Amino acid sequence: MLSDSDTCFFVLQVHKIIGFAPILLQVIMSEQLDMPVRQAGVIYLKNMVSQYWQEREVDKPGDPVPFSIHEQDRAAIRENVIEAIIHAVEPVRVQLCVCISHIIKHDFPGRWPNLPDKIAMYIRSDNHSTWMGALMSLYQMVKVYEYKRPDERKVLDSSMQIMLPMIYQRCLSLLPDESEASVLLQKQILKIYYAFIQNFLNLDVLTKDVFTQWMELVRQIVDRPVPEVRQTLIERLTGITNKPIDEDERAELAWWKVKKWAVHILARVFERYGSPGNVSKEYNQFSEWYMKSFSGGILQVLLKSLDNYRQKTYVAPRVLQQVMNYLNQGVSHSFCWKFMKPHMQQIIQEVIFPLMCHSDEDEDLWNNDPQEYIRVKYDVFEDFLSPVIAAQTLFYSAASKRKDVLQKSMGFCMQVLTQPSVDPRQKDGALHMIGAVAEVLLKRKIYKDQAEMVLTNHVFSEFSSEHGFLRARACWVLKHFCELKFKQEQNLMTALDMVRNCLCTDKELPVRVEAAIALQVLIVEQEKAKKYVQPHVKPICLELLNVIRQTENDDLTGVMQRICISFTDDIMPIAVEIMTHLSQTFAQVIEADMDSSEDKAITALGILNTMETLLNVMENQREILMQLEGIVLNVVGVILQKNIIDFYEEVLSLIYSLTSEQVSHHMWQVYGMLYEMFQKDGIDYFTDMMPALHNYITVDTPAFLSNPENITILFNMCKQVLTADIGEDAECHAAKLLEVVLLQCVGQVDQVVPSFVELALSRLTKEVQTSELRTMCLQVVIAALYYNSPLLLETLSKISIETVPGSVLEQFLKQWLHDVDCFLGLHDRKMAVLGLCSILSMVGNRPNEVSAVATEIIPASLVLFQGLKRAYASKAAEENEDSDDDSDDEDGEVNDELNSSEDEVDEEGAEYLEKLEKSANNDDDDSDGEYSDDSAEETALESYGTPLDKDSTPVDEYIIYKNVLQGLQNSDPGWYNQLTSHLTDEQKKEVDEVFKLAEQRRAAAESKKIEERGGYVFQNTSVPSNFNFGS
Repeated sequence: MLSDSDTCFFVLQVHKIIGFAPILLQVIMSEQLDMPVRQAGVIYLKNMVSQYWQEREVDKPGDPVPFSIHEQDRAAIRENVIEAIIHAVEPVRVQLCVCISHIIKHDFPGRWPNLPDKIAMYIRSDNHSTWMGALMSLYQMVKVYEYKRPDERKVLDSSMQIMLPMIYQRCLSLLPDESEASVLLQKQILKIYYAFIQNFLNLDVLTKDVFTQWMELVRQIVDRPVPEVRQTLIERLTGITNKPIDEDERAELAWWKVKKWAVHILARVFERYGSPGNVSKEYNQFSEWYMKSFSGGILQVLLKSLDNYRQKTYVAPRVLQQVMNYLNQGVSHSFCWKFMKPHMQQIIQEVIFPLMCHSDEDEDLWNNDPQEYIRVKYDVFEDFLSPVIAAQTLFYSAASKRKDVLQKSMGFCMQVLTQPSVDPRQKDGALHMIGAVAEVLLKRKIYKDQAEMVLTNHVFSEFSSEHGFLRARACWVLKHFCELKFKQEQNLMTALDMVRNCLCTDKELPVRVEAAIALQVLIVEQEKAKKYVQPHVKPICLELLNVIRQTENDDLTGVMQRICISFTDDIMPIAVEIMTHLSQTFAQVIEADMDSSEDKAITALGILNTMETLLNVMENQREILMQLEGIVLNVVGVILQKNIIDFYEEVLSLIYSLTSEQVSHHMWQVYGMLYEMFQKDGIDYFTDMMPALHNYITVDTPAFLSNPENITILFNMCKQVLTADIGEDAECHAAKLLEVVLLQCVGQVDQVVPSFVELALSRLTKEVQTSELRTMCLQVVIAALYYNSPLLLETLSKISIETVPGSVLEQFLKQWLHDVDCFLGLHDRKMAVLGLCSILSMVGNRPNEVSAVATEIIPASLVLFQGLKRAYASKAAEENEDSDDDSDDEDGEVNDELNSSEDEVDEEGAEYLEKLEKSANNDDDDSDGEYSDDSAEETALESYGTPLDKDSTPVDEYIIYKNVLQGLQNSDPGWYNQLTSHLTDEQKKEVDEVFKLAEQRRAAAESKKIEERGGYVFQNTSVPSNFNFGS
């Protein structure tokens, strides 16, 4: 009898036995076995295929070959998997589809060239029971290629030239059959077609005739009525007669699902390929043809769907949403507008308006699950599915782009609002519509002048409404009119008071949420808002913290961040209380199962970001910061000890904030925890660690150097990054950190210079794809040269690198001078110049390798100075940048309405699409990955400052360079002659220019010193007109 350990070993190893996978497939398909057994088997098979189908190579020579399913077994599965999908019951079929997707990804067309033929055989079959499984297999095949570039889709395109006519004919033959089984097959065919055309429209496969056939098929499906048999179907399934159909169930019926996919196809084709002026260049001609050939007929069918809804006939929400998405695209085109215009006002009043009113579903959620109501209303993913948002977007487009729509719509809204005894829900809909076009209203003078009156007469009164949804709507409308210039300041004060009262005293949670967000935007957009909010900051913050805890809503953490930034002085007395509350709420959120709720993870991230904001605004309050540190460290400790990888980026930002001004004893303990995290699973987050690691080196350098273990930890991390294959960006950061240590600790870390230099040079001997990493590794050696030239020369003389023949110093100098034009930004070029100055200054026992490159040193330095000149000019331009860019004429009339015969052309969007297409096809001129110009005068690593980068640094590369060269002319004329005798007249002129700049910079530095001492004396410094080079 097997022991428990033997049994476990057998279970873990059984999948490696040749023949196991095909037998498992047979077990899955055996009808004699119970369904739970078959389901467990298919999940096991799915995991096997996902992990072990592809043959994998050995990571390191000598390692055992990683297991993969034997080709004999793979062939058996390929031979039978389509039949298995055809005959499987639904729970098993779903998992088998995942299997075939993986198999297609790795084996088609290479090992499985007959896949399309086999699928086609079953689609052509007279046996209708084979159709669904074959279509599902085809769907998986198309999905594998759905997002691939056109040149990678050729094998699919050639297969679909045969498949498309086949599935079209199959769908056409199914149309007269209204049974559920038939409609589900039609839906599957439409899903295949959508996946095929979603991102690319191959006009060789979809010729005009073929495309026209499909459009007519889709139009028919959208246009046909949903049969009444759905009632008896539900009765048959439930066994309950006369049971009212739940609307959620109705939307899931096959007849509505197939309509959803049909309208989805129409909306996608129009948006991506059929909208002239808004498509990439290759579809320009097609879009014109599409507009003239199909728009009229399609719009008539879609308008009919809206008319059904208007007449209270049920239309599934997703169908309604996609119909309005299509119409929204059509508003921009005069050809479409011609069909839409006669119906638009009726659509607005009888379709859009009812959708924008508070509904029964809203009321049910509001009363029974307010947290879920808030989640749905603020979930951006819900917005992509919501017919309410689609209606709002369509209304906004029509009102902003087409004449008379806004005027008639506002007249309708005012009519609703001024009715005696108006239905509260209708009032909500009217206010919803007004708020939705607030941006447009504030651009048109006639409405802008009346906006304040509308708020005072129709919005302010709703803050005292007995209906919570109207109080929330009042807050929402104020949020959308946040940019209104109030003529009477009293009205602004009233608005702020009412919003604040809603936040602090309203009993309804959704009202408090809406009030908080309205308060945030009013603080941002209304300059005078702060003085009215300021006296109430404490109760606002405390209530906001309660609402965040109750709702776990991410938008509210943004509100808290804004209040922290806007009222820094006022939150100081309660900063500790706020941080404590945030810490406790974070603990509450992560105690839940975050894997099952993406919302909770997003909320937790928002809380961490709010904590960071609070730390940043308190950075100058050392006593408060120390108290906050203790609270934040509890959160940091939980994340690092529990290895909650989802929050590593945020926790590293918190550590950065806590070490920006000082590094406490507790934060040095965190330094050790960072290293533990790095060793476990944090190497991929090294670039996120970098700001905090930089702080540990530069903020408290004596403490960093006081414990030798600190520099050992840092070196080990950098070494692991530079020897592991995690990407050159991280490697650049590691090399930068080594450079920072050398420049920050000059004269104090002699013992690590050899290991730093050897690590950087060793990395250069392996493949380097980017110039950034190459120059950064060179810069570590240059920093060592600047740190202590004799020590570096001694180190290089002792280093032996297998792949570097001859002198390491010679190879280093050769690479450095060759790559001098790759040094970018201020710091890197300055470092390179200072390094060259160290080379120039070598007297006495000058290495032969240095003498051998004498003629290259000055020309290399001139390349660097040309770059420095541009970089300093760019920096000065940024510092002096005029801030009048936003000085638009805010009081002017902005009217971007289109005439009925005009089209809206999105040129920027079309250019962007074209660039995406080029990028997808690998023919983008700018996609070579190399820096093609020096316009980016600041490098990504420039933010990691060193003593050389401070404004107060006495180290000026221009002055040092001039002093070194002029000193050599007197002290070592032979060496000086070697360096300069070959210079051209143009190069001599450039050196002359550098010397002039050096004198100007010396004079500017002297003037600055005088100014800092309390007096400013302008002194004309005599700069020689030229300098003498060579003998």
